[in-house]
Amino acid sequence: MDTAERRVALVIVAHPDDAEFGCAGTVAAWVREGWEVSYVICTDASGGGADDATAITPEARAQISATRKAEQRAAGAILGLREILFLDYPDGRMEPTLALRRDIVRVVRRFRPQRVILPSPDRTWTPNYAIPRHHPDHLAVGAATLAALYPAAQNAWDFPELLEEGLLPHKVRDFYITGAPTQNHAVDISATIDLKLAALRAHVSQLGDDTTELEARLRGWAAEGGKAHGFAYAEVFHLAQQL
Repeated sequence: MDTAERRVALVIVAHPDDAEFGCAGTVAAWVREGWEVSYVICTDASGGGADDATAITPEARAQISATRKAEQRAAGAILGLREILFLDYPDGRMEPTLALRRDIVRVVRRFRPQRVILPSPDRTWTPNYAIPRHHPDHLAVGAATLAALYPAAQNAWDFPELLEEGLLPHKVRDFYITGAPTQNHAVDISATIDLKLAALRAHVSQLGDDTTELEARLRGWAAEGGKAHGFAYAEVFHLAQQL
């Protein structure tokens, strides 16, 4: 099938489990509709060990990285992802550098998606400051991805070395931004919230074996997000479009 005829979406996030928290219900819904959805995880996931650790060795980092990547692949299998790509930037030290922007442009030009889900580069202060959502890695990936999507991915003059790799400019139509200060779009996940929660449960190293309380909170948030739109459950985004 020609790329122009395929429905392709990318999800670009910092860490394993970011997408499951923010948009996995939407991903599962799109897969059911026939979209090819792939994840781009920007970090190597090596900073997700126990908070009370007293010594950090390269071996420990390598182990947690391998564990979290395996958990993300398991979650992806539940959701029906086409591919999971790890850019392997150091976890906890993300910055919106030109190198990161170029790497994201490379991925966008390779996959040529119509839709991209990405984290907001901006903090939200109302109704309250959402601490986990505003991890510095999330903000950095959001800033780099927005800059990659416009104008760099569609501009031949940005990163001309990518032309030598055979990666031609590509314009992404829809930007679905999670955790943005304002939301203007909801996706009905009433039929896929169970898949979202099942995918989250794959991240055992981060969430433990008992996710009952967490799942109840996530259902509550999704119900609140859906209420204004007539859905039982929804994930909400700021949707920006290029026509």
